[in-house]
Amino acid sequence: MDATRPLGETPERVLHRLEWQVIRRLDGILQGNYRTIFRGVGTDFRDLREYEPGDDVRHIDWNVTARMDHPFVRQYTEDREVTAWLLLDRSPSMGFGPIDRPKELVLCELAATFARLLTRTGNRVGAILFDNDVESMLPPRSSKNHVLALTRELLRPPKPSGAITDLTGLLDLALATIKRRSLIVLVSDFITPSGWERPLLQLTERHEIVAIRLLDPREYELPDAGVIVVEDAETGDQLTVDSSDAEFRHRLREAGEQREAELRAATLRAGADIYEVSTEDDLVTALVRIIGARKRRFN
Repeated sequence: MDATRPLGETPERVLHRLEWQVIRRLDGILQGNYRTIFRGVGTDFRDLREYEPGDDVRHIDWNVTARMDHPFVRQYTEDREVTAWLLLDRSPSMGFGPIDRPKELVLCELAATFARLLTRTGNRVGAILFDNDVESMLPPRSSKNHVLALTRELLRPPKPSGAITDLTGLLDLALATIKRRSLIVLVSDFITPSGWERPLLQLTERHEIVAIRLLDPREYELPDAGVIVVEDAETGDQLTVDSSDAEFRHRLREAGEQREAELRAATLRAGADIYEVSTEDDLVTALVRIIGARKRRFN
């Protein structure tokens, strides 16, 4: 493995560190109550009833609504066990960030934490690692060894690529692969061409979706360091810029804010929740923030 990369840990050491530094702290804060993020989604249709304010619009039965001229929602019997899928973006841009904590390391930590939280109570977790092609696919299982196998895959350096990764391919693959109603956690920096909104909308019609955008503040906040060479992490293209130019830094920041607004609007149209995790975030603080936001939404 490239010694310049921070992913030189073994799967066992990564999981041990997360158990002590993240999962135990979460247990202390949340007292094991993770249902606001891992709610479980029933697979068995139980009944129909009239829509009430606050109901999830994704459960509206449009055929019955059209016949009755009044909105009706489907009710499901909630499973005791959750089947979850992790959709993980392994594109070259995930290597951006501090030497000791790029986005790809945060991706590894998040995925391993989610998988361990779920599997330790008997839930099954599968994963698709993607970079314009399937790097690996792990079918849903519930053992600790399965979490170690996932972590091992995430510690492998991604393959070099000369093209921008298209998330549409990952989401289309998920549509074709995941048949049973599941919790789907999509983790990506969303540096991707448009078009992914359609398959994401199709996924939200059947599954519970949690989308997490990984970012690094330096992506849109250049330091005042004079003339520097910047490189596109996806394509490898290089550009010389004057980072001392205040107007250039302002335009770059505005571009970042516009992209963030467009991303939030796109995921909202697709009916999915999106949360941000930075390379500078403490992982426990970030997860508590996500769980708190979901609790406010569902209560």
